[in-house]
Amino acid sequence: MKLPAAIFSLLLLSPALGFAPNKASKTSTALQNDLFKEPSGDKKSEMSKALPFVKRPKLLDGTLAGDVGFDPFGFAGNDIPTLVYMREAEIKHCRLAMLAVVGWPIAELFDKPIAETLGLPTALTKSGASPSVLNGGLDRIDIAYWVAVAALAGIVELENAKVKEEKGKKYTPGDCGFDPLNLYPKSDADKKVMQTKEIKHGRVAMMAILGFVAQEALYRIPVVQETPIFFKPIF
Repeated sequence: MKLPAAIFSLLLLSPALGFAPNKASKTSTALQNDLFKEPSGDKKSEMSKALPFVKRPKLLDGTLAGDVGFDPFGFAGNDIPTLVYMREAEIKHCRLAMLAVVGWPIAELFDKPIAETLGLPTALTKSGASPSVLNGGLDRIDIAYWVAVAALAGIVELENAKVKEEKGKKYTPGDCGFDPLNLYPKSDADKKVMQTKEIKHGRVAMMAILGFVAQEALYRIPVVQETPIFFKPIF
């Protein structure tokens, strides 16, 4: 099957497919004023929760879910518009990474047997790895797939812009209005708990997919073979 194996190269290609944050969010002063307030007095002297021996960046006061005052390279910027913009980018890449980190090994495990059953060519590389920029094999993916992915990305961004306009001050970075199972809580406290879970899982997923990519690029062995204990039954 060509589709499962191809989806995992999207992590490196996502900005070109429209998953990068809309720059219009940088000018959404209504959202910024509602989410943030300038830290006052005591808060300015608070230490970072992640690095308790240093002071936290001024804007990282715990307002955003998953904020523990960790930004050693200053990516969050020095103003609220930049911080909101970067959070939008982070959550979208988190979601892509969570999809990729599940799908990458699934493709390596099941793409070939499914393709053989259906009489189709496998989309995996010669070593059995998922196709990617570093692994190669992207030329085997049908152009129709990339068109479909680009179209889906466009739809997601349009829906995101629509939700942003509708919710105004109540908009949360990354909110696309997508909750078919109605899992999103109603209370503000529970919403922040859910958002924190998502951002933390997403951060772990970004590190994991980077590990998959680096490992396969270095050793030229599918990750499911290099570390089978994580992907195959022990008995």
